[in-house]
Amino acid sequence: MSYREERRADQAAERTQDREDLRLKLEAQLKAKEITAEQKRQDDEAKREQARKDVETKRRQQQADKKARAQEKERKRAARRAKFGKVTGWLNRNPVTAFVGFVMVCSIVPAVISQVGALSDAGVFPLLAALLSAMLEGTAWALTFMGKAAEDAGRPAGKYRIATWVTAVLAAGVNYWHWSSALPGEKWVAVVFAASSLIAIYLWDMKTHGSHGKTKEERRREKARKKHFADRRKHHKDIAAEADRLLSALPFESVTDEEAFATAWQIKKGTQQGLSAEIFAEVTDARVNVGAAFELAEHVRPELIRAGMLANLHNPLPGRFAEGIPTLGPSISFPALQRGSESPTAQAGIGVYGSEAASEKASEKVRKNDGGNASGNGSRGRSDEELEQLLPEAHRVAVDLVAEGKQISAAALAKHLKIRREDGMKLRDRVVAERKLKLVDSTEPAALGA
Repeated sequence: MSYREERRADQAAERTQDREDLRLKLEAQLKAKEITAEQKRQDDEAKREQARKDVETKRRQQQADKKARAQEKERKRAARRAKFGKVTGWLNRNPVTAFVGFVMVCSIVPAVISQVGALSDAGVFPLLAALLSAMLEGTAWALTFMGKAAEDAGRPAGKYRIATWVTAVLAAGVNYWHWSSALPGEKWVAVVFAASSLIAIYLWDMKTHGSHGKTKEERRREKARKKHFADRRKHHKDIAAEADRLLSALPFESVTDEEAFATAWQIKKGTQQGLSAEIFAEVTDARVNVGAAFELAEHVRPELIRAGMLANLHNPLPGRFAEGIPTLGPSISFPALQRGSESPTAQAGIGVYGSEAASEKASEKVRKNDGGNASGNGSRGRSDEELEQLLPEAHRVAVDLVAEGKQISAAALAKHLKIRREDGMKLRDRVVAERKLKLVDSTEPAALGA
């Protein structure tokens, strides 16, 4: 290949290389522009997103601030309502204190102004007159509150009340002197201004002392309590003296007066407070007399009275006063002998019956009115031997009747044994008598053992 051809080939290769370099350069520039555009787009997007976030954050902050302001406003409104409610509630609970305070202000202010005028007219410097007037009224109120504090603490407050009224009367005298001199023909004006120094002290004194104290019922109870203790010392001097010795011997306030008296009674009388050996003896004698009266009564069954008396040994004092008293036997109220549902005989199925004469009258009436028996055995009654044979069966029927809560009656025995009612009466009397004897035999050992 010649030089020119080589030269042309080299130039062609150089031009090709230049074109390739230009192409690569253009591609690099284009790529760089694309990257720059993409980066700008991303930056713009990030800016827009940040701006949107900033707007959202600002909006939320504004909403939070608005909500906080609303809550603070509601809190302040609730606080004002609570404060107003507290004030109105206090006024509702203490109307007397509120009106007393109002009247006191209306009384004190004119009194102070009047005293200032009185001292100024006397030639005292106005500032000194104001200080002296405030001193006079202030002293009265300082003494008033000092007395209230002493009273609340349980200390004597009489001297403070006396000093308060002396100061108030002195202030009232100043006002009266001033206005009686200023208006000689209008004495009522001097009286009104003098009263203005007293009204406030009077109202406060009535509020702190007149509205307190014991009620009528409390005073009545206190009077009754004092009378009770006076009667106790009058009627039981030896026991009261023993109680005083116990109180002085024991530590201070370790026992009450009532406890000391109850203990002294136990020491002196040996039994519960209110009872004594003499009382027990009197009650026993009375019981014996009652039993004798029953035994002397007409148409009374001795075995019934004996059973009732053995079941009626009980404490002399009923109810709660008998608590702690040693029991002497079964504690059943005495009227039980007259009530079939509660007496010992009723519990045994015996019931309450009349006299033997009444039983005979009833038997005679049955004999007249009953033309036959319950079982149709004819007009002839059972013999004593036949009734004796029926006696065990009658006891069994009686037990069944008692178990059912019924009384042992002639009609019931006649119905169950299929015999005449007259024979039923005879069996009824035999069964009742034997059950009474059994009741007495079972009750007497228990009473003697007690």
